[in-house]
Amino acid sequence: MNENANLQNKNDGDADIAICGAGPVGLSLAALLVKRGVPAARIALIDAKTVELARQDPRSLALSYGSSQILQAIGAWPIAATAIDQIHVSRRGHFGRTLIQRDEFRLPALGYVTRYGTLVTALAALPALQDIQLLRPLQVSASTEYDDHVELQLSDGRALHAKLLVQAEGGVFGAQSDKALQRDYQQVGIVAHVQASAPIAQRAFERFTEQGPLALLPQDDGHGNNYALVWCVRPATADNLLALDDAAFLEALMQAFGGRLGRFTRTTPRNSFPLGLNARPAASARTVAIGNAAQTLHPVAGQGLNLGLRDATVLARMLATDMSSETLLQFTAARQSDRSLTIHLTDVMARVFASAPDGALSQTLLGLSLGLVDVIKPARRLLAQQMMFGRR
Repeated sequence: MNENANLQNKNDGDADIAICGAGPVGLSLAALLVKRGVPAARIALIDAKTVELARQDPRSLALSYGSSQILQAIGAWPIAATAIDQIHVSRRGHFGRTLIQRDEFRLPALGYVTRYGTLVTALAALPALQDIQLLRPLQVSASTEYDDHVELQLSDGRALHAKLLVQAEGGVFGAQSDKALQRDYQQVGIVAHVQASAPIAQRAFERFTEQGPLALLPQDDGHGNNYALVWCVRPATADNLLALDDAAFLEALMQAFGGRLGRFTRTTPRNSFPLGLNARPAASARTVAIGNAAQTLHPVAGQGLNLGLRDATVLARMLATDMSSETLLQFTAARQSDRSLTIHLTDVMARVFASAPDGALSQTLLGLSLGLVDVIKPARRLLAQQMMFGRR
């Protein structure tokens, strides 16, 4: 990419489209736009991190099969990733579970687990993106909309002028917005990588405990870890878990998850983050938000990145035809169904455990619903189709 490229004459406009955020969603949007005929030199991509810092990011990402199709279409797939052939969903200590298997859908995988750094490295290396204006490490300190363009003030003192601005920088729960749909779940997500003595190849687990979902995603990528862990609990419990030594933490994990994978034998250092919902207004006359910038979701079912890639797919298709403010409003309408359904599904599952006391009726009913999903094939297929492909 043409890092810190010389900007054009202000009267001509520096870019047709400025994308704030060079993560997986922002990079994918840029590649999709170029694929549909938008000149790479007319796209500006702004990010606060250096390329090297982004490449070293060790976070695990859950990609649906539909997301892998999007990445394949722009040449960023296959990459180093662990396939998910089965997803086992259960309720700790209660009746009710469902098992979703790839064979039922005649697919090579239900999804994949990869590293953030692996994905952004593949995207950044795409030949289609080598001529875009890449401005990093820089931040957008302010933006002003005019009738025919947006003016961005950059942290190095420069100004960038673009027809449209796409906010694709990862959102953080708690960001202020007068019209945002916000919800504090009073939960904390604990993330780590763990090893198990009896791993089940390519099976992912979503285990609902009394305090929230516990996800284990298979990840054998040469780092000596069997599973990426996301464990959602209430803040006081999180403080206690983070204070434990490794042996005590693994024992607590064993008590919460059970013995399906034998014993947990090793963990990496743990990190934590607060959980909430923050769905912001989607568009103004010259600005639109996609991915986590539009909706920061609870991690249950791992739908945040997948929803963002579907946002990028639809937006690129529409902007390649018409870069007007009317298109941004049409995009908002086109994405409402998929966004609303995904947000509703994750929000309901999160709130059942965040707001109900342990063992409450609502928690028991969720367990019973898992059992019904397992025996009613159309319900299982509908759930799986939404998680794998969404609506785009």
